[in-house]
Amino acid sequence: MTHAITLDTLSRWLTTPAESERLEFKEAKQSYDTDKLLRYCTALANEGGGYVVLGVSDKLPRRVVGSQAFASLAHLNQFKERVVSTLRCRLEVVELQHANGRVLVFVVPARAIAQPLASDGVYWMRAGEALVAMTLDKLKRIFAEEIIDWSAQIAMGASIADLDPAALGLAREKYALKHQRDTFSADISGWDDATFLDKAKITINRQITHTALLLLGRAEASHLLPALPQITWTLVSDEQAYEHFGLPFLLTTTSVLQRIRNINYKFFPQSQLLAIEVKKYDTRVILEALHNCIAHQDYALRSRVLVTEYIDRLVFESAGCFYDGKPEDYFTGEQTPTRYRNPWLTHAMVELGMIDTAGHGIRTMFLSQRNRFFPMPDYMKSTVDRVVLEIYGQMIDENYTQLLMAKADLPLTTVVLLDSVQKKQAITDAAASMLRKAGLIEGRKPNYYTAGQVAKTTENKTEYIRNRAFDDSHYKLMILDFLRQYGRASRGELDSLILPKLSDALNDDQKRNKVKNLLQVMSKRDKTIAMALDSPPKRWVLATSKVA
Repeated sequence: MTHAITLDTLSRWLTTPAESERLEFKEAKQSYDTDKLLRYCTALANEGGGYVVLGVSDKLPRRVVGSQAFASLAHLNQFKERVVSTLRCRLEVVELQHANGRVLVFVVPARAIAQPLASDGVYWMRAGEALVAMTLDKLKRIFAEEIIDWSAQIAMGASIADLDPAALGLAREKYALKHQRDTFSADISGWDDATFLDKAKITINRQITHTALLLLGRAEASHLLPALPQITWTLVSDEQAYEHFGLPFLLTTTSVLQRIRNINYKFFPQSQLLAIEVKKYDTRVILEALHNCIAHQDYALRSRVLVTEYIDRLVFESAGCFYDGKPEDYFTGEQTPTRYRNPWLTHAMVELGMIDTAGHGIRTMFLSQRNRFFPMPDYMKSTVDRVVLEIYGQMIDENYTQLLMAKADLPLTTVVLLDSVQKKQAITDAAASMLRKAGLIEGRKPNYYTAGQVAKTTENKTEYIRNRAFDDSHYKLMILDFLRQYGRASRGELDSLILPKLSDALNDDQKRNKVKNLLQVMSKRDKTIAMALDSPPKRWVLATSKVA
C-alpha cells in the first residue's frame, strides 16, 4: 500500500464505481464520530489495510464536499494515540486541499498474520456499507493462518563447530543453575555438548537450529542465518557514537549493557534533608528489555535490534508487532502469554535464564521504575510492524516524582494512569474520575495535571497556580461585584474580566465556554443575574436591577 497520496490519487478514487475493500468514503462535513472511525479502521486492518477518506460523499456520483473534522491538531493526535493503544498500529493521516474543500485520508495498515483486531470488544468487518461483528468462520480462518516458527528451523550447513565455546560453556552453567533442584541435575555435567543442546531444546535431533546460532553461534557464522542477527547501540548526544554487536547474543547482550552510561541519579524528597540516590537505569530492566527484543523479534523481516541512548531515556526497537495482546495486559502480572512468535527461541532463553514465560517481565520493568520514582516504561510509539519501548532515566514532572515518594502504597495501575497524565497522554473519563476522587489530579479534560496538595510541596508552585481552577463561586462573585459597581456589562466585558483568571490548562475555546456556562447557571439556576430588556446591545445586569 503506497502512502504517496496526492490530488491525482483522489481523482482516481472518485471514479471508483463502488467502495472497494480498501476504500471507505465519509462526508463528515463538520465532524465525524471517533468511535465509528475507530471501528472502520479496525475493519479495514482486518481486511488487509486500506483508506478512510473524510470530506467525500459516500453516495454516487462521488464528489468532494470538504470536511472540518479534526481541525484541531490536538484532537487528531488524541485519536491517533487511541488507535495506537487499541490496535497497536500507527495511522498515517494525509491532508489534501481540494478546490471544493479539505479532505483527510487515514491510511490504515494491515493486521499481523493470525491476529484479528478488535475495538470496543468486537472483531469488526464490513458487510457492504455496514459494519458488523466478524463471522465465526472468518475469525477461525484468521486464527488458523499458518505461522512457521522461524526459530525452530534447521540452519542449513551449520554444525556444532559453528557455536562459540565461551557461549556454550556459559549456557551449560546457566542451565545447570536453573535445574539444580531437579532429579537429573547431577547428570548435567556428564552430558556431551550435543546431548546438552538437545536437552536444553536449543538444537533438534543434534541439528543446529536458528535459535542455536542466535544465542551461541560464533560471530563469523552469522551468514548461516537468513536474517540480520545484530544489535546496534547508538548514543545520541553531543558525543555521538555507535557500535554493532553480533553473535552470540548470550554474550553480546552484556557488552551492549556495558556501553550504556548508567550514572547515579539523585532525588530530593520534600520531607527529608538527604537525597535519595539511585542508578539512572536498573540493570535488570535493561537486560529484560533487550532479551525481550531478541526473543520476540520477527526475524523474517531481516531487521536488526536497535538500542538508542538519549540523555534522558533508552529506546529499544525490534521488528514485528506486539505478538500476544497489548503491553498493558501484562502490567498487573496476572496475564500469561498464550502463544509466541518464536516458541523454540523463547523456550531456549527460558532454559538459559534470560527471560520468563509467565508474562512477569513487563510487570518487573514497571515495578522497578515505580520503586525508583521514574516515569513508567512506554510502548506508545510502537506500530503494526515494530515494537518500540522507551525506558526513562530522568524525571519528566517533579510533581509526579514527589507523589511517588510521598505515597509508596499507590497501586501500580494508578501509577500508570498518573504517568499518562504527566506525559500528556489521553486517559478515559472513568480513569480521570477515579484519580480526581482520590485527590491525585486536577484540571479539565484533556488538560489534567498533578493535584494541588502535591504541587504545593514542590518548587512548581507558580505553574500550579497558573493551572489550578478556582471554585465556580469565586468567578460568580467577581461577576456580581462587577455588576454592583458598574450596573451592567456586555459579554465582552465579562470575558475580559474572567478569561485572564481561568486556568492556563484550558484552551481559549474552553475558557469562553466556561464563561458561557457560568452566565447560564447564574441566570437560569441561581437567578442572580439577568439580561437587560431595555435596548440593544445586550447587557447583563443584577436580577434585582432588571429593566422591564
